Amino acid sequence: MHPITPVQPQERAQILDVLRGLALFGILLNNIYGFSGYGNMTEAMRQQLSTYPTDRLLNFLQIVFIEGKFYSIFSLLFGIGFSIILIRNEARGINPLKIFYRRLGVLLFIGATHILFIWEGDILVLYALIGLVLPLFRKCSNKNLLLWAALFLLSPILIDTIRLGLQWGPGDSLQHFAEGWDAKNGIAGEAWRTYLFKEGSGWHEWRTYQETAYLYRFSFLLNNNRIPKVLGMFLLGFYVGRNSMYVNLVQHRNLLKKLLLWGFVIGLPFSMAMAYFEGDEKSIYKNAWGMADTISYAFGVVPLSLAYVAFICLVWIKAKGVSWLNVFAPVGRMALTNYLMQTMISLALFYSLGLGLGQDFGLVYLFPIAIATYILQVLYSTIWFRYFEYGPLEWIWRQLTYGKRLALKTSIKKQ
Repeated sequence: MHPITPVQPQERAQILDVLRGLALFGILLNNIYGFSGYGNMTEAMRQQLSTYPTDRLLNFLQIVFIEGKFYSIFSLLFGIGFSIILIRNEARGINPLKIFYRRLGVLLFIGATHILFIWEGDILVLYALIGLVLPLFRKCSNKNLLLWAALFLLSPILIDTIRLGLQWGPGDSLQHFAEGWDAKNGIAGEAWRTYLFKEGSGWHEWRTYQETAYLYRFSFLLNNNRIPKVLGMFLLGFYVGRNSMYVNLVQHRNLLKKLLLWGFVIGLPFSMAMAYFEGDEKSIYKNAWGMADTISYAFGVVPLSLAYVAFICLVWIKAKGVSWLNVFAPVGRMALTNYLMQTMISLALFYSLGLGLGQDFGLVYLFPIAIATYILQVLYSTIWFRYFEYGPLEWIWRQLTYGKRLALKTSIKKQ
């Protein structure tokens, strides 16, 4: 028996931190729509912005190259993380599920605080809840694990076919309940689009909006089939981690090349189709053409996200780990802190609680703001790890998970 301890800094796989850091960048570029209120705006409202023609092109490119791809990579990494906890602790004669579930419990608490009181676009609650079922698959063979992953990733096609016939979505009841609650609070009809960003809005409007925002979020996640999509990527990541593929990248060079090639060959055209169909305003509730959204998403997002991962890994192999990619590692090493920091920075910029810049700009300005925010996180994270072993929230998370006091300050003098 060995003492129960978290993965030590010297034990970390740098490539995973690099991928996690890059995933956070893509997630920020996607979340900037929600943070800034741009995602709430109708096409007519967006046309009033002076940057509209360029914004429209940028929006198309965002859907093609970013939307869905980076949360998929993050989900893949979560599955790999589960395999690390499982394998590492089993090798030490420790029950890994006790650690895993305690870790998820802390994550669920952090995520619930985030979604209920700060920002409704949280993903941590979903990760924690879906993660609860991961241990059910730990005895699966590699072949069955891949089959389950494929089944979950493609299941939205079947689910939405059924929805088309029933003209009903699993999240509809939540949305109707939230709409009734909003109406009582004076947020009726389309008022929600500008409620947080109108002149004079402040603390009261923010708290009133948050009363139902999480219900709309869960409704969206259910109707968007996010649960099977995330679970499928978790299982794919568990397969990668269980076979230590991230440790032996050179041995898997040929597989990575195939993933890069076929990921782009399949994923890019379907992602372009996804961008087109997402803008045609056709819903599966109205006609069968709405299924084009589901099909293009299923065959566009995962292949392209895997192509991104393969490309990064091939660059990593060629550079033998000494690469410009290392700049992203500190951000990924404190991913939880940086994910929540993105929320706080954005609230300060776009909501009336801060500078109140929401819905004042198009994507021409929003993307550079997101890039500048991320650069700030790169600098902050790099400096932080000169003095500390863990990110601030990661340190708290590990202490609560392992039930012991961990040293925060680094014992290694770094130049």
